[in-house]
Amino acid sequence: MVFRRFRNVGSLSLAIGALLISASMAMASQSKQPAKATNTGSGRTVSSGEKMKVKGVVIRRDADTFLVRDANGVDTTVKLTDATSVKTNGGFLKGGTKYGQTNILRGLNLEVEGRGGSSGELVAERVRFNEADLRVARSVESRAAPLEERASTTETKLGQVEENAQRLSGQLDELAAVANTAKGGAKAAQESADAAISGVNATNDRISSLDDYVPQTTAAVNFKVNSAILSDDAKAKLDELATRAMNTKGYVLEVSGYTDANGGVEKNRILSQHRADAVIQYLVENHQIPLRRIVTPYGYGKTNPVADNTTKDGRAQNRRVEVKLLVNKGLTAPAPTVVRPTSSGAEE
Repeated sequence: MVFRRFRNVGSLSLAIGALLISASMAMASQSKQPAKATNTGSGRTVSSGEKMKVKGVVIRRDADTFLVRDANGVDTTVKLTDATSVKTNGGFLKGGTKYGQTNILRGLNLEVEGRGGSSGELVAERVRFNEADLRVARSVESRAAPLEERASTTETKLGQVEENAQRLSGQLDELAAVANTAKGGAKAAQESADAAISGVNATNDRISSLDDYVPQTTAAVNFKVNSAILSDDAKAKLDELATRAMNTKGYVLEVSGYTDANGGVEKNRILSQHRADAVIQYLVENHQIPLRRIVTPYGYGKTNPVADNTTKDGRAQNRRVEVKLLVNKGLTAPAPTVVRPTSSGAEE
């Protein structure tokens, strides 16, 4: 009888233990459920009021917000407030060093804790990072700032370098990703710095090439003897070239006038200049080609013939104006393969 009572008590204890284990497993499973933030493409939307922690690299910095990209390539918009605490990761006693919000730079590897805002952003309560990562981000920023200034100057000169600035921004994103590999010792940090410098040099080479132009196409329009008046055929060729130029980014037009071998040197030089001027006038007045897009026209007289001046047909080909469409090499990345067209048709 006593043995049976103990056996019943043992069974009851086992049942209670099993219930406690099941409850613990259920609570642990619930605690491991992922945050309720949703990913839209490569961007994360944080539910309003939801608490979240994000680790990643700063790839864009604005006045009171910045964009963090995590190891999975998902971007999160983070908003800063006056209450946001910005510090380094604590060492002894987890103190850490306080920093101003201006030290949150592109390329900085950090951790953000906060809650979801009204627009799907993460309102930061705490921002933490390592001193080593901050030094790397400052190094990247110090190299990136001069490059952006040079890109802005080039945009003023060319008028259409906004797209190139976006390409530069993409390269800065790559440099920021390099900064994320700077952890793990002095050797890894040195390798990351070398890679960042290599990227800056490559960007600098692209900016330097903004002064280089490559020919894309050439049109030759012909004139009658001792005439600088454009024919209908010449106007049609210039119409086609102007349309192509206006649909091209970073272009200039090079205009050169020529004559046949008949006549004196000075007379032919003046005539060839008048022909070049006639082409420029037509392009400006009929197609609104900006003068800053036209290289100063020049009349070469009877030099540089493209055909035999002893024949009537050859002289007709030499009485010409050549218009070359040149494209800025720095705006075509990778640079396009351009086949130089041969001179067809001619002038006098």
